[in-house]
Amino acid sequence: MADIARKASAQWTGDLRSGQGSVSTESGVLKDAQYSFKTRFENGAGTNPEELLAAAHAGCFTMQLSALLAADGHDPQDLRTEATCEMVREGQGFKVSAMRLVVRGRVGNIDQAEFERHVQQAAQMCPLSRVMQGNVEITHEAVLE
Repeated sequence: MADIARKASAQWTGDLRSGQGSVSTESGVLKDAQYSFKTRFENGAGTNPEELLAAAHAGCFTMQLSALLAADGHDPQDLRTEATCEMVREGQGFKVSAMRLVVRGRVGNIDQAEFERHVQQAAQMCPLSRVMQGNVEITHEAVLE
């Protein structure tokens, strides 16, 4: 039995190019958020699975980093992670090939080298990073402000 379980749902009508869908989360934070071919492949208005994956990864990674910094006696005053999810064509379809994380932080009682060490440690421990390890190239840039 799982210690934690979270739910989300998706609905789609029509074919790939002219159809449209929506995604919702159990918490209600996303409720019928629109997505379509245009939002995924042509930068149309709405969301897409890769954007949601990037948001989830940025959030998960940033929380993990905060926990590690605080546990080691540092003061994580402000951490901001930008995640870029990249896809490439593979055969008949696409594949998420890379996740690029840039984390900027204001952290008390730490230097750049120690901050980078914690970023690397967070990268190994973050649950969403662990899901992607071995399948998606994950890079990290750490900027101490």
